[in-house]
This record gives sequence, structure tokens and C-alpha cells, in this order.
Amino acid sequence: MSRLAKVFSFGGPDDGPYRLRRLIGMSLGLIYLFYPVAEVIDGRVGTAQAVWRMVALAAFVGVYLTVVLGPRGLGHRPRWMFPLLGLATLMGAVFPLVFRSESWLTLPVYLAVVYAMALPPRRAVLGIGAMTAVLIADGLMIGAEDGLLWMLVLQSATLGVLFMSVRNTRVLIDKLKEAQSEVARLAAAEERLRIARDLHDLLGHGLSLIVLKSELARRLAEQGSPKAAGEVADIEAVARQALLQVREAVTGYRRSSLPEEIDGARAALAAAGIALTVRTSGAPLPEDLDGLFGWAVREATTNVVRHARATRCEITVSYGERGAALEVADNGRGGPYRPGNGLTGLGERARAAGGDLEVESGGRGFRVRIAVAPPPDLTPEIVADRLA
Repeated sequence: MSRLAKVFSFGGPDDGPYRLRRLIGMSLGLIYLFYPVAEVIDGRVGTAQAVWRMVALAAFVGVYLTVVLGPRGLGHRPRWMFPLLGLATLMGAVFPLVFRSESWLTLPVYLAVVYAMALPPRRAVLGIGAMTAVLIADGLMIGAEDGLLWMLVLQSATLGVLFMSVRNTRVLIDKLKEAQSEVARLAAAEERLRIARDLHDLLGHGLSLIVLKSELARRLAEQGSPKAAGEVADIEAVARQALLQVREAVTGYRRSSLPEEIDGARAALAAAGIALTVRTSGAPLPEDLDGLFGWAVREATTNVVRHARATRCEITVSYGERGAALEVADNGRGGPYRPGNGLTGLGERARAAGGDLEVESGGRGFRVRIAVAPPPDLTPEIVADRLA
């Protein structure tokens, strides 16, 4: 019967080799039916009785294998399985009485295994107990030997408990597979969100700079200035860089660097006629915060170029014992605003890093601030070492 346990535990419902192994295992489990067959082979019963016994045994085996080899969906078995299970139960309870033979007392043991595998735990316990009681009643009614009867009772109870454990293992395996599928689905959704967020940030900044450069090149060309060619060359360089960044973002290799983004912001703001002031203090930023603040500078300065109508912009970066902070502020028109995809994505990045995003908009301009608490292992000595 241990082979039978392995068959129930492994494989998939649509796996051909698995079904073959399962059928072989169930066939080996039917070894207990050797005793009813032996009564026919050794001539202990007449011809008519032999025919009836073989027909009855074949019917029981057919119904039993149909139930145990049917669809494996635990809790989702088709309705036609339960009438067959009832028919098998009736055969297992009646045949030992009909043929008045100890050899047929093995049938209730098979039913205990089927209940353990096919029913929920509480119902399985009731089914195993019921079949054990039927086994005792049948044995007493036909006068079975006490030793044989109690051995079969012990096997019915122990095999029932064993296969309940096997069924629980199957349930856990099925749930684990479902959980793995859900994790894979969520990972794919998160990756799509990452790509969409990165593309928005990358293209928004690059296209804004291209628009500004294009307007400047058009004005210079209308005036006949030779500087127009230089602006067109800048547009080409920005477009190539944006294309490269998009490819890197899609393949997952793109990491936004704060110094690079500040240089890019300086160029974009200068093209829009906005003066930039950068202030930094404290220790160098760790890699994860450097990337987060780089994305923040890109998004914030893109909004300044697009919407602020400002003349000045300030970027302030600090990192020390109290944590890290980045602030981008301008002296533009401010006023009411609606958070777009860029600021929403920036807030998600900040929260993922353990920080908070603050946005203020008023008569004195627009301010974006990200604050991240210090890690527990950031001591004054570590800060001093980084400053050194």
C-alpha cells in the first residue's frame, strides 16, 4: 500500500506517465483481493458460485478503480463520482455477508482508503469509522476468526489515517502550486508596472527637452543664426540618449544616477531659461537612495520645465544620521495641481525605499520633497568614514 501512497502523492492529472504509474500502483494495492480469487481457483466453491463471485469481484474492482483513478481535483470531483462511491460502499458492506467468507472482509479496508482520499477530513474520519464498524459487524456475523478480524480492523484504521495524511499533502502541494502561479502573476504585473513607470519618467524628460530644443532651433533658424545647427545636433543627441535609456529600462539594466540626472536637469532647465542651484551636504548616498533621488530629480525638473513657468530652481540633497532628504523647489506659478503618473510613480518608489513623498504647491512655487529614515546600522562613525 506504500506504493499506492506514492501514486496518489505525485504527478499531474493530465500527465500520461503519471496516470500509468498510478494505475500500476493501484493494481499492486489490489493484492488483498488474492484471497477471494484463491477461493475460486482452489475449487472450494461450485461453478455457479465461482461465476457469481468473479462477476461480483470484477464489478467491485471496476467501480473502485473508476473512483480512485477519476479526476483528482480535491473538492471538485464530478457529481457522478459520489453515486459510484455509494455503490462501492454497498458492495464492500454486502458482499462479505452474501458470500459468507472471511476473504471478502478485505473490501471494507479498500473503502476506508477511498474515503480518506476522496472526502474532506471530517467526513473522511466518519467514513473510516463507519467502514471499520461495518467490518467488525460483518466479521462477527459470518463468524470470522478473531485474529484475522482485528488485524483487518487495525489495517482499516491505520490505512485510513495514512491516506488522510497523503490527501492533506496533496492539498498542500496543490495550494503551493496555486501560490507559485499567483506569485509569478504578481511578479509579471510588477515588472509591467516598473517598465511603464520607467518609460514614463524617461520619455517625459527626454521629450520635454527635445520640445524645448526644437522651439529654440526654430527661432534661431528663423533669425538665420548659425547656432540653429548646434541646437539640432543637441536634439539628435538627446533623442539617441533617450532611445538608449528606453532600451536599458526595458531590459532591466537602467539605474538612474543622481549626478547624471542633475547634469541632465541642468541642461534641460538651461534650455528653458531657468537658473539651477544645487546644494549637497552629508555623506555620499548609498546606491539605492542614489537611484531613487535620481528618478526624483528627473521627474521634478521635468514638471518644472513643463508647467512651472519658473525662473529659478533649487535642488537640495542631504544624508546623515537623521536619514536622507531630497528637495526640488521652484519659484513658478504653483497653484492647485493633480498628481499625475509621474508623481504617483515617484511616491511608489519612495514608499518602496521606506520613505515618504511630500508635494507642496502655493503662491511661491512648487516643492517636491522625499525623506527616507536612516537605516538602523547607520552610526556616526559610519557617517564620518564616508565623509572622509
